[in-house]
Amino acid sequence: MDHNISLITTLAAGFGIALILGFVAERLKIPALVGYLAAGILIGPSTPGFVADIEIASQLSEIGVMLLMFGVGLHFSLSDLNAVKRIAIPGAVVQMLCATLLGMAVAWGWGWSWGHGLLFGLSLSCASTVVLLKALEARGLLDSMNGRIAVGWLVVEDLATVMVLVLLPPLAGMLGGEAPAGAGNQAIWMAIAKTLLEVCAFIGLMMIVGRKLIPWLLWHIAATGSRELFTLSVVAAAIGIAYGAAMLFSVSFALGAFFAGMVMRESEFSHRAAEESLPLRDAFSVLFFVSVGMLFQPAILVDQPLQVLGVVAIIMIGKSLAAMALVLALRYPLNTALTVAASLAQIGEFSFILAGLGQALGLMSSEGMSLVLAGALVSIALNPLMFSVIEPLRRWVLDKSAVARELEQRGDPFAELPMSTERKYLEKQVVLVGYGRVGERIAAALTAQNIPFVIAEQNRELVEDLREKGIAAVSGDAAEPSVLIQAHIADAAMLVIASPDPIHVRQMVDTARTLNPDIEIVIRTHSEAESGLLRKDGLGTVFHAEEELAKGMASHVIARFANQT
Repeated sequence: MDHNISLITTLAAGFGIALILGFVAERLKIPALVGYLAAGILIGPSTPGFVADIEIASQLSEIGVMLLMFGVGLHFSLSDLNAVKRIAIPGAVVQMLCATLLGMAVAWGWGWSWGHGLLFGLSLSCASTVVLLKALEARGLLDSMNGRIAVGWLVVEDLATVMVLVLLPPLAGMLGGEAPAGAGNQAIWMAIAKTLLEVCAFIGLMMIVGRKLIPWLLWHIAATGSRELFTLSVVAAAIGIAYGAAMLFSVSFALGAFFAGMVMRESEFSHRAAEESLPLRDAFSVLFFVSVGMLFQPAILVDQPLQVLGVVAIIMIGKSLAAMALVLALRYPLNTALTVAASLAQIGEFSFILAGLGQALGLMSSEGMSLVLAGALVSIALNPLMFSVIEPLRRWVLDKSAVARELEQRGDPFAELPMSTERKYLEKQVVLVGYGRVGERIAAALTAQNIPFVIAEQNRELVEDLREKGIAAVSGDAAEPSVLIQAHIADAAMLVIASPDPIHVRQMVDTARTLNPDIEIVIRTHSEAESGLLRKDGLGTVFHAEEELAKGMASHVIARFANQT
């Protein structure tokens, strides 16, 4: 019997070839995403041999976009962004502006229209969150201060790009693309106003009704004990809300899925929802990158090598230098500037989404799309190299440049306690490392008992806020001896490590005991295995990361101080 199996053929070819090339890419120490894009090129119309159904692939990629954006929303936290807002918001906005202007400049030199150049520059300005997260995880930097700054920076970029996706269709006519029906200026501004009203209505509905209804539904579905139903509810929410947003509010699938994830984060089952949806999200995101690769024209590498080099230079040099200058201007150390610069030296999923929408609106040519894809392929492949040269480059720059040494040595006003600090914070005090959720609760308990303490925290903005509230705090990584010295560890009664940083715990303990052999140490851990190792080594009193962690640590500290008095 003859069947139309183009869907099955596209899925089989896409998944099969992506698996092979993704594996090869990983073995070559480059991101698997490069292999997925290469798989799309192989089954696309621009290369000989088998050609997959590009229409079906594009629809499957829409599901990939929905699930990718759903995942971004599920992990998006306003509190995480708030912690690094003073560097992430201005940095991301200015860096996107610089990259967009660079893209427009080269596009103008190539004779493109200003609207085409604007969209081209925007496509080069936004880095890939997927690539960044994988790079930070591979190097154990995700929970570091530098990692948090880089992720917060990209979250701001993602939010800015979502707004561009919302406003682009009604503005297409003004930019030289396909104008909305009834073309005049008044009609365009009416279309923009209507779009913004629809977006606001959708956001309002999701934030008022969705954040109550979706967690309530998840709770009842979880109560059935059926894993299949729970997974189905998560996927149905992601795709259903995205589709409903597009049909009822004329909102993009991407924005609808983003808010679906964002309101689901409010549920106590958000971590389970992320875990259950991860396999499907990964699978369809592969298809998204495969479908993007199908649009690439490899001939552009031969026909227009200078243009490709220009695009790669903007992505890997222009964006990185702009980001590095901004971070240094905000008085952050050279290591943070280099980490952020390496994080932004690539483009990915949002660039493809922007360029694809631009093509649909007549604002992006196939040549522009191919240049964006070429820039993505090269920059993603070279991004691990960028991270690997951070430390050697930092040492070389410090060795060769007096200016760099001056920048590295300049004083951080929050790296030491003020001269006016009361003596009770300098002797027999608690040194509290980390002011996250656990650290904040411990600090509140100590304050209630009038026990003096000094906080050591990597987040300089947080230290600034604490100082404004009259709380003694120093900025820096407590694994560095200088930070604990500034917190007067030598005369302290106790060191409480509430920071989720198991790698540097031993360094902190060694420094504290070298400077203060009689100090008592209380440590937070994440697992029973880690707790056992620390107890065995006699590093201090250890608390495992459970619900009563903060309460238990605070009670222990308060009891010790009560005994002393």
